[in-house]
Amino acid sequence: MPRRALLSEPEIATRLHAVPAWTRQGAAIERTWTFKDFPEALAFINRVGELAEKADHHPDIENSWNRVTLLLTTHDRGGLTALDFELAHAIDGL
Repeated sequence: MPRRALLSEPEIATRLHAVPAWTRQGAAIERTWTFKDFPEALAFINRVGELAEKADHHPDIENSWNRVTLLLTTHDRGGLTALDFELAHAIDGL
């Protein structure tokens, strides 16, 4: 299966089990982190940015002081693909 092919509902459910901290939000998956302070949150965002650039797949990022929320979806496909779950797994390894 091509990495940019939209996943079926059963495929999404299976892949969510591999990244249990992420939740389904419609056509995306989402996770929130809470850090000690803004500099720690910003450092995390920068590490995510490096991973995203290497993968050529970019999350939506929300930051409010020490909280960071990431939303992953494959915008040009209009839903979830293998790329989203691969990047979620890589981010979980940070």
